[in-house]
Amino acid sequence: MLDFATARRMMVDGQVRTMDVTDPRLIAAMLNVPRERFVPPSKTALAYLDRDVPVADDNTSRRLLKPMVLAKLAQAAEIRAGDVVLDVGCATGYSSAVLAQLAGEVVALEEDSSLAKQAEQNLAALGVRNVSIVCGPLAAGWGERAPYDVIVLNGASEVVPKGLCDQLRNGGRFVCVLGCAPAAKATVFRRGSGETSGRPIFDAAAPVLPGFTKTQAFVF
Repeated sequence: MLDFATARRMMVDGQVRTMDVTDPRLIAAMLNVPRERFVPPSKTALAYLDRDVPVADDNTSRRLLKPMVLAKLAQAAEIRAGDVVLDVGCATGYSSAVLAQLAGEVVALEEDSSLAKQAEQNLAALGVRNVSIVCGPLAAGWGERAPYDVIVLNGASEVVPKGLCDQLRNGGRFVCVLGCAPAAKATVFRRGSGETSGRPIFDAAAPVLPGFTKTQAFVF
């Protein structure tokens, strides 16, 4: 049987620390959260690999972000203990479980009701109490709890998601993978005086989430 605790430490030591992730709270969170719980039994052997892991047996559905990508996005978001975080596209809840150890409150948004139910069950089983699972279109965000200190997009967007940026408070941070491979960049946006500006922080690739594709121009 695979030793998941050892695999978790190897993931952190080999994929996270080596990529300049130095936040001790984030490292502790990734060592603490059992990633294997958030994938189907048939995928647990893949849980700690340097890849996006499917959250369903059919391999065609949503995925958990690569550990390195999630870790670097979370570090760039500079999450503080009292922050309110919107986790967009939480899938089965792994990212929310990690973010919950950094923030005061996490609102975990998922539009797939089956995944949202799994996330709720997974987080309850781990005793995570500061995450609220909500169900709705990912691109719409969750305005009922806005404004947020931090918004994390668990995947890529082909366009700047202005609707999400507008749900940040002044001083808030939004992190995502912006664009399509091979030109995609992990990007951090900051909001100030009602305006949001972004800067690329590292090369990255991630599955594009539903609702975040670029509208195709009509061609005659």
